[in-house]
Amino acid sequence: MGRKDSKKKNKVKTKPGQPGGLKGALEITRSGIGYVVIPDGSGDILVRPGDFNTALNGDTVRVRVVKENIGSGRKEGKITEVVQRKQTEFIGTLQMATNFAFFVPDTDKPMPDLYIPLENLHGALHKQRVAVRLVKWDKDDKKPVGEVISILQEGDENDVAMKEILAEAGFPLSFPDKVMEEAARLPDIISQSEINKRKDFRDILTFTIDPIDAKDFDDALSIRLLKNGLYEIGVHIADVSHYVEPDTVLDEEAYKRATSVYLPDRVNPMLPEHISNVLCSLRPREDKLTFSAIFQMDIKGKVKQYWLGKTIIHSDHRFTYEEVQDVIEKGGSDSPYSDELLLLNNIAQKLRKQRFSKGAINFSSQEVRFQLDEEAKPIGIVVKESKEANQLIEEFMLLANRTVAENVSKIKVNKKNIPFPYRIHDQPDEQKLLPFITFAKKYGHKFDISSPEKIAQSFNQMLDDVEGKPEQHVLEQLGIRTMAKAVYSTENIGHYGLAFEFYCHFTSPIRRYPDVMVHRVLESILHEKPMIDKKMDEKCKHSSERERAAMEAERASNKYKQVEFMRNYLGETFEGVISGVASFGFWVETIDYKCEGLVSIASLSDYDDFRSVEGDYSLVGLRSGRKFRMGDKVTIRVVAANLDKRQLDYEWVLRPDEESEDAKKVPAKKAARKKAAEKAPAKKKAAAATKKAPAKKSKKES
Repeated sequence: MGRKDSKKKNKVKTKPGQPGGLKGALEITRSGIGYVVIPDGSGDILVRPGDFNTALNGDTVRVRVVKENIGSGRKEGKITEVVQRKQTEFIGTLQMATNFAFFVPDTDKPMPDLYIPLENLHGALHKQRVAVRLVKWDKDDKKPVGEVISILQEGDENDVAMKEILAEAGFPLSFPDKVMEEAARLPDIISQSEINKRKDFRDILTFTIDPIDAKDFDDALSIRLLKNGLYEIGVHIADVSHYVEPDTVLDEEAYKRATSVYLPDRVNPMLPEHISNVLCSLRPREDKLTFSAIFQMDIKGKVKQYWLGKTIIHSDHRFTYEEVQDVIEKGGSDSPYSDELLLLNNIAQKLRKQRFSKGAINFSSQEVRFQLDEEAKPIGIVVKESKEANQLIEEFMLLANRTVAENVSKIKVNKKNIPFPYRIHDQPDEQKLLPFITFAKKYGHKFDISSPEKIAQSFNQMLDDVEGKPEQHVLEQLGIRTMAKAVYSTENIGHYGLAFEFYCHFTSPIRRYPDVMVHRVLESILHEKPMIDKKMDEKCKHSSERERAAMEAERASNKYKQVEFMRNYLGETFEGVISGVASFGFWVETIDYKCEGLVSIASLSDYDDFRSVEGDYSLVGLRSGRKFRMGDKVTIRVVAANLDKRQLDYEWVLRPDEESEDAKKVPAKKAARKKAAEKAPAKKKAAAATKKAPAKKSKKES
């Protein structure tokens, strides 16, 4: 029986699979073997290079299983279709031939060179570095066809690096001609017939508050005192959906990108500049079309009634966050509309307090911004914290987002909810939460996990208690890691971090496609013809995936700038905080510049043998007992800055105070070597004496 089972277990079963096959993402290893990752967790499917069928690394594909090993569960397949390409633009080098050219991509993932017809060179020459777009690759053709979209400037490492980061993340580097043509055809002048369809807010005080370098102003606030003693506060959002209509090439491109990407020296926009920075941007002293949430509120921030609909506004002033913060800190100033700003801030702070009292979690946020010279090289780093001016805008945007989601949630068609892109955030994962609670307990913080509400209260209590203390940063960072990631979904489970039962993104349609989808659904409801988009769930998943890709690209670009900046400080020492621990070393973030690098365990071998203690987030020396734990302050020296790998290497530096305190117990190996060196002469004498002793004895005996 056992032998039969064994034979059966190891039998390879041929399985034709269903027509079209399973859907997943292709991941190609450096060796050239591919694996299609199936989202349902049923197991990866191995695909050999000859069976890729024009698919490239990261593409969403359909794969048909052709073999399955029942014993190991290993499956092999062939790709039958490329559903969606992750990346269509590449950075690399041009190789010229007589009547054509080849493009050799810079990638460690195996992929074929692209054939470039002469008419697609657009002025590019032999051995030039270029960006190329894949324009055609027929199923039975071994030669993918490309066209040059830009020639990269020789010596401009930064430009090449930023474009590589965007291309690898699947974001196009430029807009196709058809998209630009469609954007150019959009009318600059607002017709009277369009104005007649909207509520006119042009005579009501309205202004924008944005970062100093912003150009795409997608939200504005209006305020006036009503005769009933209430304040009418309008949250006005750029009406992108008026210009970007469904089933147009402009809409298809916006959906494909799904988000703008903000790198240190550039914005890779979701929409062409003519739309994002001109037509839709709520620039001062210009009439603009908006989609608005209008609230009647008392001075305590209680909403008595609201209205949602299309409007036209005329912004009276453009504020920066710094200007508004100055007004708030001085309690008024010579700045225009300072009384209105103070009133709005007072209401916003009350809304904020109410939100935290209902269970919202108050994680503080810091933004690291690079000061760049004319060549985009970093010459300084500024750490910006969220202040009351930022919170003023944040609270009114949150109010509008929540109100729109609540309004849509009440609409039923055939007793069913209509498909809608909610922004959801799940409760903390217990497997991540429990180790964090154990760690926080070492700093004296207790957690009540009897309910999600109690967990949120415990988090807020801890965040209040650690403010200004050495462990603040590490507990905040670890706390954030316990949280689920917010995503878009048609299945509403609420937003745990904000403590909202209903929430969506309505306020940034210039830079986020889900906001455009929200506008379209809301408009259909206001016209009493609720739209039923059967692909809404798929669109939510795509938007969430593109959001993650944008965040990864932003992190990669920031890391590149950190490395570029720290290259100027090779050999210098900095104070830092341990920001992560692994079996192979620990990461340190410098206090002054927030630049993170790795101290490898190999560089610590002169001091002791260190081992990782997972639950304690630490490395501990086996002999000395010295501990490197997350949140500890340490001194490091910058020893390497690799731009290609976007990697900083640090080494731990023993400070003078540590040296006097730990001279005997920390550098164990160094001390052992010193001791061995001191004993060496004595050993030599002893050895010499041993050699002589038998000779004397032998002489005496004779």
